[in-house]
Amino acid sequence: MGALSGIKVIEMAGLAPAPYCGMILADFGADVVRVDRLGAGSIDTLARGKRSIAVNLKDPKGVQTVLRLADQADVLLEPFRPGVMERLGLGPDVACGRNPRLVYARLTGYGQTGPYAPMAGHDINYIAISGALSVLGRQGEKPTPPINLLGDFAGGGMLCALGIALALVERAQSGKGQVIDAAMVDGAAYLASFIFKFRNNGMWKDERGTNMLDTAAPFYDTYEAKDGGFLSVGAIEPQFYSALLRGLGLDPATLPHQMDQSRWPVMKEQFAAVFASRTRDEWSAIFDGTDACVAPVLGMGEVERHPHNSERNLMIADPTGKLEPAPAPRLSRTPGSVRRPIPTVGQHTDEVLAEYGVTPAEIAALRESGAL
Repeated sequence: MGALSGIKVIEMAGLAPAPYCGMILADFGADVVRVDRLGAGSIDTLARGKRSIAVNLKDPKGVQTVLRLADQADVLLEPFRPGVMERLGLGPDVACGRNPRLVYARLTGYGQTGPYAPMAGHDINYIAISGALSVLGRQGEKPTPPINLLGDFAGGGMLCALGIALALVERAQSGKGQVIDAAMVDGAAYLASFIFKFRNNGMWKDERGTNMLDTAAPFYDTYEAKDGGFLSVGAIEPQFYSALLRGLGLDPATLPHQMDQSRWPVMKEQFAAVFASRTRDEWSAIFDGTDACVAPVLGMGEVERHPHNSERNLMIADPTGKLEPAPAPRLSRTPGSVRRPIPTVGQHTDEVLAEYGVTPAEIAALRESGAL
């Protein structure tokens, strides 16, 4: 039994952030039904744990079928631009009017309001206007987007899942659902709260690569080893910095003070030369078990083999034997788990509709009409 067991979720098919949100809910026990487009060639890779029905949303009977599901659902998750669900006849006024307990989650890049709301965009655009992209990158270089992790998955899917959980908790008190406006711009900015606050207090400079945590400091950066591998270093506190120097074999008396920013470039060169004298794994053997805050930069294919990750079963095998991350965080009584593999498009149409009270004769008629 997962933490969300008994929660019924209808997820309108989309890409990246919404499927990830739905996957989180499914991993923790929710019954997630993904409404796929009729005739879609393949399903998203983030559909583990879900069931799929294939519906023709251009057919009024298909729309009515989705509304019948929403009538009994706890959550409806949609990834479209503002106005799309309304034009389909599936907007919150309709769906929540029929089911006042429904938590209606709207996950977009720019949000439901504002001049950018109707515009197309991707992760890089959303984190750009959030301010978060401006701080990513080295000094003198252009901003470097963190693939699409910050907008799509952290600021988007993850925070949308949090919003859904919060609305479900509140519903237990009020008995009422609500509409969630989850915008990736909002989410990325919210994730960067501490940087905004540091900046407000004069503790963060706008120029990239000139702050303690954005690669300016010699004790918070990555270094290349002799074999081309990399080490991550995060020895901020004095006691951790001392452990770093011991591991590197450097005498503190011969070095500038840790926080002498004018000497940071010289210290970085010295650290780099030392790290280049051994392989990544040789440095790992030296620093493992210490408080120097040094860890190897692992490639994705190495993650499972690392002893810490292996002991904690960080990676799990999918039905084909390929490894993927296990659900997180870890709950002591109701941990997340993957209950079923990624479905094919429409694999569970008849099964799901029957569970939601649609009769076999109605299903046959809907299929005959082209709505399914």
